[in-house]
Amino acid sequence: MTQTSEAPAAKEDQKPPTRPRLRIHRAWFVAAVTFVTIIGAAAFRSVPGLLIEPLREEFGWSRGTIGAAVSINLALYGLTAPFAAALMDRFGIRRVVAVALTVISAGSLLTVWMTAAWQLLLYWGLLVGLGSGSMALAFAATVTNRWFTERRGLVSGILTAASASGQLIFLPLLSWIVTRYDWRPAAVTVALAALVVVPFVWLLLRDHPADVGQKPYGAKEFVPKPAPVPGAARRTVGVLLKAVRTGPFWLLAGTFAICGASTNGLVQTHFVPAAHDHGMPATAAASLLAVIGVFDVVGTIASGWFTDRFDARRLLAVYYALRGISLLFLPMLLAPTVHPPMIFFIVFYGLDWVATVPPTLALCREHYGEDSAIVFGWVLASHQVGAALIAFLGGFARDTFGSYDLVWYASGALCAAAALMALVIRRTPAAPGPAVA
Repeated sequence: MTQTSEAPAAKEDQKPPTRPRLRIHRAWFVAAVTFVTIIGAAAFRSVPGLLIEPLREEFGWSRGTIGAAVSINLALYGLTAPFAAALMDRFGIRRVVAVALTVISAGSLLTVWMTAAWQLLLYWGLLVGLGSGSMALAFAATVTNRWFTERRGLVSGILTAASASGQLIFLPLLSWIVTRYDWRPAAVTVALAALVVVPFVWLLLRDHPADVGQKPYGAKEFVPKPAPVPGAARRTVGVLLKAVRTGPFWLLAGTFAICGASTNGLVQTHFVPAAHDHGMPATAAASLLAVIGVFDVVGTIASGWFTDRFDARRLLAVYYALRGISLLFLPMLLAPTVHPPMIFFIVFYGLDWVATVPPTLALCREHYGEDSAIVFGWVLASHQVGAALIAFLGGFARDTFGSYDLVWYASGALCAAAALMALVIRRTPAAPGPAVA
């Protein structure tokens, strides 16, 4: 009996152990679709610096007039973001993003037939501003908050880098199209890029892990899909009214306004014409901006990794201080040709371009819990208001003084102030509540 009972057991022991099948969590597929979507929406953000000179030559518009359209676009990009985050809670991510991409495509395409400055303000400023605002970083924050409980810093860094990737992909192409053909084919290219992404969003993006019967990545328990939140506008304004009564909101909004002023408003809008003032070809300057995009991807993803491990306030202080130092040196580096010190600036500045986003998002999440995506939308609005202000003032300063030097120095000083502001943001307990603190 003993021998017969042990024989089957011995055979069972000889079976090779079964290996668990490796399955990739659906959250990573959603993050990948979000990444591609933001890249498509980022195409238009590569255009403004390339079109200032062509529009000025064709229509005779001043840099200040063109800068005003850029300012409207940048301001709406930020002001739309918190409402878009609330609309995603009401109607779902897919619907809001698909409509936003269609509006971007329509606004870009309509610029082909414009003949007056007010049309530039309407198509380029209003329509594309509203569409791109709905595709802003609040979209990335909403996806991150819903689909991930672990690796949030890393994922927010990757999705933030999507804008830089879009710049990397489209900027050299659009620069070549503008130089070889005209600015109109470039506008059509942007319109098509936004439109092509719509089917991917509709077919592949999902609003919540519960839609596919999964837990958020890293969650220990299943999270039911919340009911649609009515009154998107009322909720957005209500969250703002609560947040403005807290000190961290003003510090985050102030630092992020300086972030926008020293990146989108200044470098992205005025670097190409400023380099052209010093004799550098527009294609070479646009290529340098694309290289900034390369290193921005590295810097932003690294910043997300750091944010999961270090104090977000100190990270922000370091980022702003380094950016300010680099901008103070830029006027001395502009020249007709690309030389090693300029390449060093491009690499150094590129690593810092939007590295501020993951720690800023983490601080919003730390202080404002479930409302953090909407609060971050309002903080992003300040980012774009700062960008819009400098986009206009940069063109005005160039028209008035014949040089961008004053704007570079002022932006460097503002970055130093932002570094100090970041350090005085207060800490919160380790587990913040869901309501605004």
